[in-house]
Amino acid sequence: MSDWASTVSDPPLSPTWAPGAFAGAQALRAHVREEASPTRERTGLALSSPFPQSLPPPPLPPPPAAGSLTRWAVAPETLLSSLCPLLGGGTAMSGGEQKPKRYYVGVDVGTGSVRAALVDQSGVLLAFADHPIEKWEPQFNHHEQSSEDIWAACCVVTKKVVQGIDLNQIRGLGFDATCSLVVLDKQFHPLPVNHEGDSCRNVIMWLDHRAVSQVNRINETKHSVLQYVGGVMSVEMQAPKLLWLKENLRETCWDKAGHFFDLPDFLSWKATGVTARSLCSLVCKWTYSAEKGWDDSFWKMVGLEDFVADNYSKIGNQVLPPGASLGNGLTPEAARDLGLLPGIAVAASLIDAHAGGLGVIGADVRGHGLVCEGQPVTSRLAVICGTSSCHMGISKDPIFVPGVWGPYFSAMVPGFWLNEGGQSVTGKLIDHMVQGHAAFPELQAKATARCQSIYAYLNSHLDLIKKAQPVGFLTVDLHVWPDFHGNRSPLADLTLKGMVTGLTLSQDLDDLAILYLATVQAIALGTRFIIEAMEAAGHSISTLFLCGGLSKNPLFVQMHADITGMPVVLSQEVESVLVGAAILGACASGDFASVQNKGQPVCPRPGDQLQIQAR
Repeated sequence: MSDWASTVSDPPLSPTWAPGAFAGAQALRAHVREEASPTRERTGLALSSPFPQSLPPPPLPPPPAAGSLTRWAVAPETLLSSLCPLLGGGTAMSGGEQKPKRYYVGVDVGTGSVRAALVDQSGVLLAFADHPIEKWEPQFNHHEQSSEDIWAACCVVTKKVVQGIDLNQIRGLGFDATCSLVVLDKQFHPLPVNHEGDSCRNVIMWLDHRAVSQVNRINETKHSVLQYVGGVMSVEMQAPKLLWLKENLRETCWDKAGHFFDLPDFLSWKATGVTARSLCSLVCKWTYSAEKGWDDSFWKMVGLEDFVADNYSKIGNQVLPPGASLGNGLTPEAARDLGLLPGIAVAASLIDAHAGGLGVIGADVRGHGLVCEGQPVTSRLAVICGTSSCHMGISKDPIFVPGVWGPYFSAMVPGFWLNEGGQSVTGKLIDHMVQGHAAFPELQAKATARCQSIYAYLNSHLDLIKKAQPVGFLTVDLHVWPDFHGNRSPLADLTLKGMVTGLTLSQDLDDLAILYLATVQAIALGTRFIIEAMEAAGHSISTLFLCGGLSKNPLFVQMHADITGMPVVLSQEVESVLVGAAILGACASGDFASVQNKGQPVCPRPGDQLQIQAR
């Protein structure tokens, strides 16, 4: 998908990579919709609906009036410093001498690129780099990558972010990645996951839907483990993909396989030589139970009894919590590859969306009149939105939500149960709708002439054509059903298709802008649908915390605030997923005790305030 970082058109919200630029990794800005539109009724998902835009905010203080939108920025103490009391006044030596700086590296593998960040002990993001990775689609719904290409990209970006740094001061390394399936033989060499026999392409991507027949048969078993994935297993999980490999690539792949890794676990193995798996990956995508372990009867029932026979050695029989230190740290070979020193602590990993959730859900928002102030962290929903969108809600007790994954114990925050809703390929859908329109070449030309991204241009064009009416009413006759890649939550129906209704013969730039708006609204309505399902099952959600590439698009954020009727809080440090990965490395180093602080997720302390006026 497109680089959504380029969609930020409001200069105060753009990232600045100078040290100390954000005075902490979790400075906040809040998009506040204090009063829901009167047209919002909690009756399920509509196709599209007009919601009025917000009025300009009042000055600070007082707090924002009902019906207004305010972007707030507060600069709290860092997320890292809240992990445990270690930095509470303990950074200076006797005589005023300062302790040496400590640094942590976070690496995030997304769908189309690898990104890395260098974060200091105060949580300030000092350096950032990204590098594209290859993707193959040999046939419809088959999506593949190369683990060697991904690792090479990890090495490129890590070397970039540590340039000029004393490597002895780098204390820890953390990885997160998409929940794609990596296949290696018994000697850890790549095996093909395709009919062409190309062993370079040894990764079945998370969005791959080749295993439709297999997942249908798995769901027909009605096995008890399915109650922990919303009652229906997704084709995007690993069991159906494994069964597809066994039934379709027996000789070239299955019989030769020695190791099946979730991509985050592959990265931690590559760095340390330790084959232990992260609790996050196994619980969320492989049916592992944090309390009971593997369920032999499930694997036998679905035709994958091979794993039971070898005591699960191929998929993981040593499981560690995210942030746990692996083995003896970075191996000499991996250290050379990454441009780091051998022995640096490496953490058990997280899935990328869960790293984003960890990076934002504990943020301190005191003093801004938000609904969630004074409420438990369980009232927050972290929405990690990029190529797809993931909706992370936590609870102290297990809550079973039909069509929503989980409850997963300790999969993101230790001691809490996680429910994960989701929308497949949201960012990719927006790209698909815009790039497939007849006016797309005109859009490209005009955006280039203004030195804008196509989405920044579309947002400004919508402001021009809305005239006196709220921008939401532009789609009163145009509606999008967004399930072009099936519905992940809460309908859990991979057979659903997308739909657009209200089309005319117009193919001009206005028409393209309105179609783009309708698509964004449809995605926001899908989020509202997921929230309603979670609340009906027992969650109580009052505030959305957004991060990821799509959260850099002001229209996307505004539509989520309008359509859910809830405040939306954004991290001023836009790379929240990388902050989450760096937190893992900090924990693995021993500098911080846990990703949890006194029974609650990490929560920064408040600091200075800055008001940024909304447009």
